[in-house]
Amino acid sequence: MSVQIENIVLHKLIRKSDTEIELQLRDSLLGNEQAVANLIEDINRIYNNKSKAYGLFSSESLFEQSLKELRLGNQDFLNFSQESTKQLRNELAKYPFAEGGTVVFCHYRYLAVEYLIIAVLNSCLSMLVNEELNISETQYLDIDHADIIARIDITEWETSAESKRYLTFLKGRVGRKVSDFFMDYLGASEGLDAKAQNKILVKAVDDYCQEMQFDKQDKTSARENVYNYCQAQLQAGEEIELKNLANELPTSDENNFMEFVKNSEYDLEDTFPVDRSALRQLKKFSGSGGGLTISFNSDLLGERIKWDPQTDSLVIKGVPPNLRDQLQRNSGSNE
Repeated sequence: MSVQIENIVLHKLIRKSDTEIELQLRDSLLGNEQAVANLIEDINRIYNNKSKAYGLFSSESLFEQSLKELRLGNQDFLNFSQESTKQLRNELAKYPFAEGGTVVFCHYRYLAVEYLIIAVLNSCLSMLVNEELNISETQYLDIDHADIIARIDITEWETSAESKRYLTFLKGRVGRKVSDFFMDYLGASEGLDAKAQNKILVKAVDDYCQEMQFDKQDKTSARENVYNYCQAQLQAGEEIELKNLANELPTSDENNFMEFVKNSEYDLEDTFPVDRSALRQLKKFSGSGGGLTISFNSDLLGERIKWDPQTDSLVIKGVPPNLRDQLQRNSGSNE
């Protein structure tokens, strides 16, 4: 990934107590050194590989108003970032579990699209050995475990007023708790539900296979093709495009996937992001509850695994060897 950095600055939030956060503001922008470019590319790499939620600004967003002033030239980037960090401090103070950290503001271009990324990065201690083989402590930014990042597609925000996805943010490791204060700070609400779109897609594919009266082999092949297409889009950093995905599925004189989706009112967007967890349903059946967790490849259903809906039971033929060993040891059997 090669980005063109327009403006970048760092500030720091230092938590002193449950209610007090010290503010350390930088008074000048960073230069475009290679280390700076590496930082932004690392943040984007981690960000792109994590699950994200999609949103938009609310009508009363102070952050959006400040961003508009920046774009109109009524304030410079440094002042914008300083005032914005003060707002972030005020929101952060409401959540005692949030630790603060180094705040990164970066305005950059990538492939003719303008972005603003904001990240709060924790610091970690590490050991440093110098040339005299003496040991000292040093701090580094823990980018790999960052979970407080938001990115605004400025180009889409300015050109597509109806968009519900120009703002993206990480969901966080503990549900919405980590991202709550970030959403409040940005004055944003959730927009496009990528996971829901992917789940609807899986259902539409299965319903289409049933409509086309595919046999088991054809249905498995269709699901595999859709999964491979979506995985390729994910790896390329691209979104699912329904018209292209439809080319991966068989058609007939009376039916094709695009027409099927439109006529059945699945409420699918023409393009939407890939969600890994939802698409796993194309390859696997899984579930857990009551102390039981089961996961198996979908093509095993009806072969090695049979489900009886009357008794709500699964019959498994060919127990995995490592599981069989555990069962034998537990039963005291050497068979």
